[in-house]
Amino acid sequence: MYEPLETNKGNLLTKYLRILAVVAAYWVVSILTVFVNKALLSGLDLDAPLFVTWFQVLTSSSICFVMSALSRRYPRVFNVPTGNPLDRDVLRKVLPLSLLFTAMIATNNLCLKYVGVAFYYVGRSLTTVFNVVLTYLLLGQKTSGKAVLCCMLIVIGFWIGVDQESLTESFSLIGTIFGVLGSLSLSLYSIYTKRTLQFVNQEVWLLSYYNNVYSAVIFIPLMLINGEFRVVMDYEHLAEPWFWGVMTVGGLCGFAIGFVTALQIKVTSPLTHNISGTAKACAQTVLATTWFSEVKSFLWWTSNLVVLIGSALYTRVKQLEMDQRHRQQINSQKV
Repeated sequence: MYEPLETNKGNLLTKYLRILAVVAAYWVVSILTVFVNKALLSGLDLDAPLFVTWFQVLTSSSICFVMSALSRRYPRVFNVPTGNPLDRDVLRKVLPLSLLFTAMIATNNLCLKYVGVAFYYVGRSLTTVFNVVLTYLLLGQKTSGKAVLCCMLIVIGFWIGVDQESLTESFSLIGTIFGVLGSLSLSLYSIYTKRTLQFVNQEVWLLSYYNNVYSAVIFIPLMLINGEFRVVMDYEHLAEPWFWGVMTVGGLCGFAIGFVTALQIKVTSPLTHNISGTAKACAQTVLATTWFSEVKSFLWWTSNLVVLIGSALYTRVKQLEMDQRHRQQINSQKV
């Protein structure tokens, strides 16, 4: 029997409304997280960026631990995969990825500490370029000429952006370097995530749990080497409730962005997620320049536009290539 037309329309409308709600949640949480992290890293007069990042990782680890415990006790209410991060086999297989995860979030926050929110997207725009290069060097997978041209467009936009930002008082060379390192570590993390997921039964949530737990430990010697323990202990507002309140907000945002990112990919697709992220970055840049009353040159805005166009075209090229491979597989099966 066929369902009534009205029922089909109702189900389709519900599906679209759900997708819209998830995408909107991703935009709000993602933009809010960037602004909150910027305030924590640059507005607290606390020169301890690794400590701020460590607290966010610790918060995410605690939430994951509680949810995992509740899932074991109330499996009908909390349906999340359970695992033991202290298992030797798990530690041996996941720890290399956790090192990349630590490098990724550390360089990400260090970039945001030194550069403005408006320049943040361009400063970390080379992720796609590194993906293409590292995929070839590490996996031997070649990229089409069209995709390479899109990457060249992104590099041109990045170069123009850095050149124009260097003319402003807000330019930070060290922040830009951390942005490039953040793009590199994110690319490496994405590549090795595919290899590591097989060890956790393809459970993204469980892998995130392990990464946060191991990263919370890895950050301790890094903070010690960077001399941040003394900086934190000497911080005049360390005992203030508002300080731990804003730190907790930052930690919750760090957990939330991982959740809504996975949720957006789940209800849409990785391709749609990339498109949504590109559009969000554009809105974030405009919002940041308005919020901080920043006046940018025509070439500065051009660099953002070039990076956005290059990223969007790359996504479109990869989509067409995936569709073509899918049709070829179907045709080969028919033969």
